[in-house]
Amino acid sequence: MTAYGGTGGGGGASRIGVGFAACHHGEILQGVFLDENDRPCAGLVTLPMQGPGTRAEFTPRPGTSPGQLAVFPADRAKALRAAALAIEECAALRGQAPCRGGELTLSGDVPLGLGMGSSSSDVIAAIRAVADAYGLRLPPATIARLAVRAERASDPLMLGGRPLLFAQREGRVLEVLGDALPPAVVVGCALGGGSPVDTLSLPAPRHDHEDVRAYERLRSLLRRAVADADTALLGHVSTESARRAQRVREQREFGLLDRIAGRVGAVGLQIAHSGNVAGLLFDPAAPDLGHRLRRCVRALRTCGIPVTRTFATGNTGTISEEHLHGRAHVRRDRPTRSDTPRRRAHLPALRDDEGRLGHGGGTAPARHRHRTTR
Repeated sequence: MTAYGGTGGGGGASRIGVGFAACHHGEILQGVFLDENDRPCAGLVTLPMQGPGTRAEFTPRPGTSPGQLAVFPADRAKALRAAALAIEECAALRGQAPCRGGELTLSGDVPLGLGMGSSSSDVIAAIRAVADAYGLRLPPATIARLAVRAERASDPLMLGGRPLLFAQREGRVLEVLGDALPPAVVVGCALGGGSPVDTLSLPAPRHDHEDVRAYERLRSLLRRAVADADTALLGHVSTESARRAQRVREQREFGLLDRIAGRVGAVGLQIAHSGNVAGLLFDPAAPDLGHRLRRCVRALRTCGIPVTRTFATGNTGTISEEHLHGRAHVRRDRPTRSDTPRRRAHLPALRDDEGRLGHGGGTAPARHRHRTTR
């Protein structure tokens, strides 16, 4: 158990609060950009992904010592800091003294250290849980401000799935690029054998005027890709961003992934700039999409790159079992009846030949442990 001792006393939160935050699948674009004052500013555009996330539960403990907070699992120090900051914020909004203490419990299925925003997911879920305990819903800008204070840099998970350029170290939006990314199907994979990355050990990127010009050009192209729903242009931007990121953190499989993308008809690739999660992007309108996806999965596995999950951006629609596995694997022995539920097909995580979820024989990344507080 990790504890946080701060100031406080008196009442405050009066009920168990819950909060949830999604994760993402790395970045489409990340670099340095000009803000509204023409000042170079670190920024990123994430690739949203529905499904995995963090659930937080905050239980106030009025009988404990003032300011004593605990978190489970015990190593979620960033989420604990976020909870302490959220308590101060919410108590001030309510005109109350901060609650005396409490317990923050996190559970979820976001892989740790792969560049999917696990710490941001923890932090945002924690802030929302504390706010819920106070009977409040904090605006996204406030959550962003608290998240950056808690973890120094935050992914824009509090802002929904719209494509936006976000200053991750300042907690503010540099530009809303549009309503949705161009439609794309992503075959996810894990580089580096799926091993986690210590983001704090990564070197600080250094950018010059040429870098700013290059990233501003990619920003302009991404803006156009969103406006025109141009999947091919989206793939070009994400590939070039990943290519430039190799100068800061070289991925030994980058060249291999790039060659596979060309062979299987992908429009491009994307890589988390601070982790090992990656993806190959496909145009969902391609007439032979299923064939391309299956070739992609086979090629990745042949090269020893673990396949994780296949998903779609925005309102692309669904990917059928036939797309993923071919016609030979589609069941035909059960005719459709009038009482057959018409449920939206989900995008299943891909499994390796031994049935293990998403890692093709590699070591599965650490995941959140579930603990229920009664």
